Amino acid sequence: MTTVMNESAPGGAARQAAGLPRLLPRTPEDLRAHLARYGSTPYRGQRAGALIDDIEVSGLTGRGGAAFPVYRKLAAVARARGGRKVIVANGAESEPASRKDEVLLRIAPNLVLDGLQLTAEAVGATEAHLYLHGAARPEVLRALAERASRGLDGLAVTITQAPPRFLAGQETALVNRLAGGPALPTFQPPRVSERGLGGAPTLVQNVETLAHIALIARYGPRWFRAAGTAAEPGSMLTTVYPVEGKARVIEAEIGTPLRHLLDSGPGVQAWLVGGYHGTWLPMPDAAGLTLDNASLSRFGATAGAGVLVALPADRCGLTEAARVTGYLAAESAGQCGPCLNGLPRIAAGLAELAGAGHRKQTRANLERWAGLVTGRGACNHPDGTVRFVRSALTTFAPEIARHARGQCSATNHGATNHGAANHGAANRKPFLPLPDGMPTSEQDWT
Repeated sequence: MTTVMNESAPGGAARQAAGLPRLLPRTPEDLRAHLARYGSTPYRGQRAGALIDDIEVSGLTGRGGAAFPVYRKLAAVARARGGRKVIVANGAESEPASRKDEVLLRIAPNLVLDGLQLTAEAVGATEAHLYLHGAARPEVLRALAERASRGLDGLAVTITQAPPRFLAGQETALVNRLAGGPALPTFQPPRVSERGLGGAPTLVQNVETLAHIALIARYGPRWFRAAGTAAEPGSMLTTVYPVEGKARVIEAEIGTPLRHLLDSGPGVQAWLVGGYHGTWLPMPDAAGLTLDNASLSRFGATAGAGVLVALPADRCGLTEAARVTGYLAAESAGQCGPCLNGLPRIAAGLAELAGAGHRKQTRANLERWAGLVTGRGACNHPDGTVRFVRSALTTFAPEIARHARGQCSATNHGATNHGAANHGAANRKPFLPLPDGMPTSEQDWT
């Protein structure tokens, strides 16, 4: 269950512009409530192209995880030649620990759809898609129907369901799926912004990014920069897991101290920042970090898609990390050597470390294998997995030494996979969430 944390003040657009949260209303809003809050969308007709300039000045970066400057992708598609251009709102939240896009589409679907339509007009798109994990929620279908009945949108929106795979939201996999094929990543170049769906320039933006664009279009880049840092302006949605494990979606200013979002007391042994392609941070060393890439880079971390986890001290972080790595290895597309051969071996090695006793050379092998797969995949899946594993090896180094002696410091052994000691607690749930049923066949990609 996800709890939405927001404190929007009533009073319409002027009050909405004053502070956080910017994206999430207190309760789900239909089109009538949305228009009462924000009014109609600006930048129509000849002024549509001015939006790209405002996005550049705002400093908005993508909220899907890569933090790439948004205006660059918009400008590339806008400049592209040819009559057919495609825009895709990517709501396929493949990260099992992330809930932000799901909540945004449930609470404020019209803000996302505003951003989709405004951006489509700015870049000259002639085709619009919404890409989602699972069937579209009733709130999304209702919003599309209400907007169509009022004739608000310039483009009809086609909804496509993504398969339940970790890599299905990667933009080349997304384009392959929209074209009727399997949601498998492909090597680049060319970028999809140059040659995407059906060969047309294709703009893929995360749904949170599009919601920010809808607000920048109304309030301007100066308003957007009123939050965040000079180098990384604005706010972002985060999925926060406190020590009790119940996820909350919180909008936070970039630059917010992590200790304001995550538990940091003696009951916490580590933080995970950035999700399952993210980085483990040891406590108390990380206690002074802030939610921005400049600060997090001191530990080789990034904010990613905003997944923040406080791992309780009574859990075995090594076993939790091994379990997630096994999932990531199973989620490989199996198209290139680093994923097909490297990740399963890395997962097996980490599982051995998480067991009761292991060979002396296992950790050295893990470091060597990690170096062999980095930078060699068709997508960033090997690199992200290695980042997660390497940080686990460092953060949980004392635990590795204990497991080598057949011991474990955890008192709650909820995650007992991969040969970790049971200690009579196999019925307890693991802390880090994973899908109930892991895909096992090629058909799971379609």
